[in-house]
Amino acid sequence: MPERIFHIATAADWRTTLATGTYTTSTVGRSLAEEGFIHASRRDQVQGVFDRYYRGLGEDLVLLTIDPARLESEVRVDPVGSDTYPHVYGPINRTAVVDVVPLNRRGGTETLMSLWIKGMAVRMGLAVLAMVLVAAIVLGIQRWS
Repeated sequence: MPERIFHIATAADWRTTLATGTYTTSTVGRSLAEEGFIHASRRDQVQGVFDRYYRGLGEDLVLLTIDPARLESEVRVDPVGSDTYPHVYGPINRTAVVDVVPLNRRGGTETLMSLWIKGMAVRMGLAVLAMVLVAAIVLGIQRWS
């Protein structure tokens, strides 16, 4: 069994986990109760899973790193097509998640610093736009006075 397994989650589902202590989303739009297990992957499978199921979803996504030794539920490595994937047969307890990293729109991981810088750039751009609009309005009012 792999040392660590991975699961792509929506940020909203992860926030629910922080409140409840357990994660129960199997995959996009499917719960553990509906699917019977939670889909996971090895690290080398994450990009393919993102490309097939999460690209273009339009929601903020995070990559969960899960330590199987900390899981309270069973993990099985099941054949899927010509490959195998780890599946968690039960809820994922919050304490088994050892890292949570935001994913960008291409499925790559983001650092908190890069997210902060991007957020600041957007805020600064909006502030400059607001200043330009105010200046245009003021100049327009002065012209007509």
